[in-house]
Amino acid sequence: MGRYGDPVRLISAEQLSSVLSRLPGRPRVVAGGNFATPWRALAVLDGAVAEYRLFVLNGQPGLPDRDGVLLETPFVGPGMRGRRGLRYFPSRLSLVPHLLKGDLPPDVVLVQTSEPVDGTVSLGIEVNILPAAIEAVRARGGLVVAQVNPRMPFTYGDAVLPVTEIDHAIETDEPLPVPAARPLGENARVIGDRVAELVPDGATLQLGIGAVPDAVLESLRDRRGLGIWSEMFSDGVLELEKAGALDPHDPVTASFAFGGEQLYDWIDRNGRVRMLRTEKTNDPGLIARRPRLVSINSALQVDLYAQANASRVDDVTYSGFGGQTDFVVGALHSPGGHAIIALPSWHPKADTSTVVPRLAGPVTSFQHSYIVSEQGTATIWGHDATTQAQQIVDRVAHPDARDDLREHGRALGFALR
Repeated sequence: MGRYGDPVRLISAEQLSSVLSRLPGRPRVVAGGNFATPWRALAVLDGAVAEYRLFVLNGQPGLPDRDGVLLETPFVGPGMRGRRGLRYFPSRLSLVPHLLKGDLPPDVVLVQTSEPVDGTVSLGIEVNILPAAIEAVRARGGLVVAQVNPRMPFTYGDAVLPVTEIDHAIETDEPLPVPAARPLGENARVIGDRVAELVPDGATLQLGIGAVPDAVLESLRDRRGLGIWSEMFSDGVLELEKAGALDPHDPVTASFAFGGEQLYDWIDRNGRVRMLRTEKTNDPGLIARRPRLVSINSALQVDLYAQANASRVDDVTYSGFGGQTDFVVGALHSPGGHAIIALPSWHPKADTSTVVPRLAGPVTSFQHSYIVSEQGTATIWGHDATTQAQQIVDRVAHPDARDDLREHGRALGFALR
């Protein structure tokens, strides 16, 4: 029996290093990503295994960067972006579990968990693809290693894991990382207000990551009866709860979360928060069952065909498909649902328009309901292609880009005024 009175196989870091050093070949290691990476367990692995493949979603800064470590991901985070030799696997997030059970089977899964409760631990703020990874590694006789941390909230749903599923565990007591504060600029606030105008009382929200989704949440505090069915959520959802905007009878449903300590305290043992595996939260069929599902995502670029690129820019994979494609499809099939792309009209760092005649990079999603910028709102669904392009030029694009867009649009066959 372990220190907690449960059969947790607690070992020291030195003992774990000895176990991992005996792994054959070049093992594939799946580790929790976002803000739940088990950094201590990962450091032990990195010191014990000369060569391995590390599969992480939205990896944060601090991932091993040396010869012998091959990074793999379907969603590039800041700790991977631009890294030499990165293997990017384009995939909808809902389909990543199929990759792990088929083409990319893991040999080791590293997770960070709560302390045990009644023979179970919780994956806390990061469920995501980890249940599928654990099932896949179990099927091939691999290892599940847990970093047990009393700071990890105990969340319910698919986050709950029997301790018997864990082969080895080490202890740590470290605060969970908190994302850097993102002050909302004036453009983000204007976009947030415009998007909020499209969200009725009683809607169910899905929001992506970034300043624009944060601004949207801030603009929705006067709504009532809102639900959350999302890939992820952050501090803005707690603010909606405090403002009385959320339906108290509808559980907040997501696959991962990150934010400040108040958010982590709120979700700890909170029966209103339900953390589900990716195959459920991102299933377009399940999304479509939610009435008035409003999907709100951002993009790096949109074009006159009303296509969005949120994946790649200037020959660098910036992120990946993520869940945008899953939720755009699900929202369009939801009764009364909408799929919204929101972005600034001008990219300040690149000093260029975010509206282009035709995407040069990959198409992340298309056939949206609305495209919104600080300039205005283009209604996409229900209009012919030329009207869509005209609205994008007139209502979304920056004024400095409109003449050029009209000229290129006519060359593409759009009868633009």
